[in-house]
Amino acid sequence: MSENRTIRIGLLGFGVVGQGVWKNIEVNRSTLKKRLGVDLTITDVVVKNLERERAIQVPPEMLSSDPARVVDNSEVDIVCELMGGTTEALHFTRRALEQGKIVVTANKALICEHGEELFNIAQASGGHYLYEASVAGGIPIIKMIREGFIANRFRLIFGILNGTSNYILTRMEREGLSFEETLGDARSLGYVEADEALDLDGIDAAHKAIILAYLAHGKWVKLDSIICEGIRSITGDDITTAGALGYKIKLLAVIDRDFEANELSVRLHPAFISKSEVIAGVDEVYNGVSVSGDVVGTAVLIGKGAGQDATASSVISDLADAVAILQGANKLNTQEQKNCADQKRTECLELTSIDAHSGCYYLRVHVKDEEGVLSKVSDLLAKQHISLATVNQKQLKDGTALIMLTTRLSNERAITSAKSSLSSQGAVLSEPVSFRIFDPS
Repeated sequence: MSENRTIRIGLLGFGVVGQGVWKNIEVNRSTLKKRLGVDLTITDVVVKNLERERAIQVPPEMLSSDPARVVDNSEVDIVCELMGGTTEALHFTRRALEQGKIVVTANKALICEHGEELFNIAQASGGHYLYEASVAGGIPIIKMIREGFIANRFRLIFGILNGTSNYILTRMEREGLSFEETLGDARSLGYVEADEALDLDGIDAAHKAIILAYLAHGKWVKLDSIICEGIRSITGDDITTAGALGYKIKLLAVIDRDFEANELSVRLHPAFISKSEVIAGVDEVYNGVSVSGDVVGTAVLIGKGAGQDATASSVISDLADAVAILQGANKLNTQEQKNCADQKRTECLELTSIDAHSGCYYLRVHVKDEEGVLSKVSDLLAKQHISLATVNQKQLKDGTALIMLTTRLSNERAITSAKSSLSSQGAVLSEPVSFRIFDPS
């Protein structure tokens, strides 16, 4: 390829991330040319509303509302899908890959729900599907697993994959704010997705965990087959209790492989994590991922997990890999990735049953402040063979009380049954809340 060649990029979508990609390519044009040996040029931008005011001004002749202008244009070298969603994005990603094109995406939901199909299309047509920006913003976790740690089998991958929830929990801990107060600030700062459930109910981070599970273990997991819990039920009392016991509460993605049993556990939920763990110290909108491999040992990557520039950085990283493909390097050939995944699938890897998860737990029970209630709670837990490690009781101003417990080793089935039994008691005033205590050892 000539050093003076121009690589033509078409953007499908020009929201926050799309504008970040445009801005950073323009600002770093000369540096990128020196590093890549080519000019990266955005030639077409597809938007839903041509009349909308945007922070980045694009020449009118480059704008279009028709995705076909990019997808079916033989002069466009790379299709950059930043439109989001799983309907139009799926249709046009399919269409581009069927033509053997390179598609770069930040669309985690699309990959999670249709990744297997899209990788198959890429393999069959000679196309390429690159997705570094779909997980953990500016942290190059996908490249590290796919390339830097290629010699490893991964026993455990865990971490913080949603900057919004991490920001909320950080503010609640530091300033003693309620969930609702902190959520309001997060909204005003533009941290919360338009569909708030994506952040607050853990769906966004769960999508990312599923992508990492596929990348590390070659198995596609359905969202409805894993534990996926958000942060809405966390209170200041939970955070205070965790701190007193030497923990912090974080929304954790956990991908745990049992090689002897040939089982994989994928889950996303709030958890108590020891303050001594590096990931526990990752605060604000930052993400952090801990990777334990059989060769490298444990490595931790930390960086901004959200925001225009962090995500744009990962998109441009994939654009650089796309240039390498166009130059004939083929180091990220979809065929090679697919073959690797197929080989792992032949091991008949099974997904661990949700009920089979074991560990220690934290349990909060809101009760009437009357004689014998703690004893009743203890008896009900004992019937499920749940042994207590710590007990803390807090009297509330309204004459009720909170009982906050931690358990010794138990399991998901026992905790679920115990919560159900507690809920049926007249002295228990609301549904008990439980969180897992995460131990990476």
